[in-house]
Amino acid sequence: MDMEKAIKETHAYRCLDCGKCTAVCPLARLNPIYSPRLTVERALWGGDLAHDRLLWSCLTCEACSERCQSDVTYAEFIRHLRTRAWEGGQSGECAHGGALQTLMRMMTKNLEQNRLGWLRRGKVAERSDTLYFVGCLPYFEVIFQELDFPGHKVARSTVKALNRLGITPLVLENERCCGHDLLWEGDVDNFCRLAELNLQTIEESGAQRVVTSCAECYHTLAVEYPRYVGGPKAEVIHISELLAQELPTPTTSRRSTKRVTYQDPCRLGRFSGLYEPPRQVVASLPGVELVEMERNRAQALCCGTSCWTNCGADNKEIQVERLREAKATGADLLITACPKCQIHFRCAMSDEKVGQEARIEVEDLVVLAANAL
Repeated sequence: MDMEKAIKETHAYRCLDCGKCTAVCPLARLNPIYSPRLTVERALWGGDLAHDRLLWSCLTCEACSERCQSDVTYAEFIRHLRTRAWEGGQSGECAHGGALQTLMRMMTKNLEQNRLGWLRRGKVAERSDTLYFVGCLPYFEVIFQELDFPGHKVARSTVKALNRLGITPLVLENERCCGHDLLWEGDVDNFCRLAELNLQTIEESGAQRVVTSCAECYHTLAVEYPRYVGGPKAEVIHISELLAQELPTPTTSRRSTKRVTYQDPCRLGRFSGLYEPPRQVVASLPGVELVEMERNRAQALCCGTSCWTNCGADNKEIQVERLREAKATGADLLITACPKCQIHFRCAMSDEKVGQEARIEVEDLVVLAANAL
C-alpha cells in the first residue's frame, strides 16, 4: 500500500503529538525505545520504518486507539507498514521456529487435511444452517502439547454447547486457517488465498450462519474477509454471542461455588466491541461468580504478544503482569474466549521462576459453559 494512502486511511495525519498512545502502550512501559507517537511522527516525516525491528513488536492491541482523541487507528497503521515492509522482503522474528507460519502457508495449497480426529463425541451434520468454524485448535493441541493446551476440548465443548441449544452444526473437513496472523504480519497475498479458499468452502456448504469459538477467527471472518475478498454471505457470530442470546438470565441471587475472572481478548473486545456477551454467559451459569480484574473491558491488558512474532522478555513480563492481576481478584479460574490468550498465559506460567502470585488455572469460556449446561 502507498504510504500516503495508509496515512490517510488510518488518520495518522491527525496526530496531535500528545503522547497518550505511548503512555498506555504495554510495550512502551517496558521498552522506552518503542513509542507509537514517535512511530507515527517518523512515518509522517518520511522515515524508513521498513527496516525497524520494533515494527514487528507492536501488539496491535488497540489500547492506544482507545485513548486517541484524534481517532488514529494505530494498529491498522502498523499493519500497513508491515505490508510495505513484507513486500520489500522484511519480516519479524517468528516464534516457535516459524512452524505456525509455515503451516498457514501450506494451507494455501491444494491439500487434504485429516483434521476431524477430535470429533469423537457430539452431533454434527453433513448439511446444516449453522457451520462451526473450528480454526487452528486441532493444530494448537499438537504444537503446544507441552503446555497441555486443550485445543480438542475447546472444539468438543463448542459442539456440545451447540447441541445443548438444539443446534447440530456442520464441521468442515478441509477448513483452512482464517489467515489472521499472515494478514497482521503483512503477508496479504497468502492471507487472501486462505480467505478465498475458506469462503468457497463456506459458500458451497450452504450454511446461513458461521459460529466461531476463537476471537481472532471471529474478527477476521466478520471484518477482514469483507474488506479484502468480500463475504461471507453467511452471518458470522462468536459462540459467546449465541450463548448469551439463548441461555436464561438469572432472576434471583444464587450462592456461588466458583469465582472466575475474565480476560477480554483484544480482537473480541477493543476490535469488535463484544464485552458483554461473555459476561452474560458467566452470569447465566449456576454457581459461578464473575470477579473483574482492575483493568477490564476497553482498558483490559493484552495477553502480551501477537501473530507468533517477536515474542521476548518484554512480552513475558506483560503476561505475568496480567496473571498477577487475575490472581489478585481471588478468582479460582481465569477464563478467556481466545485460544491464543490461553496459550500465552500457559506459556508464561511454564517458567519455573514465575511465583505463585501469578499462577492461576486458565480455561476457555465455552468449556466452562458446556460443563454447566
